[in-house]
Amino acid sequence: MLTVYGRATSSNVQALLWGMEELGLDTPEFLRMNPHGRIPVLRVGDVALFETAAILRYLAAEHGSDGFWPKDPLRRAQVDMWADWAKTDVAARFTGPVFWAAVRRVPERRDPALIAANTDRLERELAVAERQLKSQSYLCGDAFTLADVMLGHVLYRYFDAGLARREMPALRRYHACLTRRAPYRRCVMVSYEMLKNTK
Repeated sequence: MLTVYGRATSSNVQALLWGMEELGLDTPEFLRMNPHGRIPVLRVGDVALFETAAILRYLAAEHGSDGFWPKDPLRRAQVDMWADWAKTDVAARFTGPVFWAAVRRVPERRDPALIAANTDRLERELAVAERQLKSQSYLCGDAFTLADVMLGHVLYRYFDAGLARREMPALRRYHACLTRRAPYRRCVMVSYEMLKNTK
């Protein structure tokens, strides 16, 4: 039995829940429990796993198809490098520097110049994905992989939060494709109203 501990409005929890649904490992009991943990923790028997990416890699290795998490080490490394890039270079540049600064912070404490500079840094990373997605459906080719979960969970708030954004048509098309996935709609496209103007 798998038990997820976390908070449904946490983008890290959303990435984990989305990945679990894509793998057919739904956890409706988590949605009822919602214990307000900082990051997700997955209990597998007596073992507790933490860190979203590590949990998703474990689940992908246990339950993923060869397309989602390739068995071949070289193909898997290609998925892994894009997943790491999405976590360290995109999510880290979005969550605190842009989302928290522009959405979570109360309006009188926002710094528009800093938000614009942080958004520019984020979009320099997203431009890498824009180039990658011009010629293929997903980050690693034409198969949906763990790397798409790691990037895609950030994009809902990026496109939804009313930020001034540069035009990236391939990224927008990619995000539109993700929004057609039922697990994405259930796990990622959820209200973050309770997070607004709280800092």
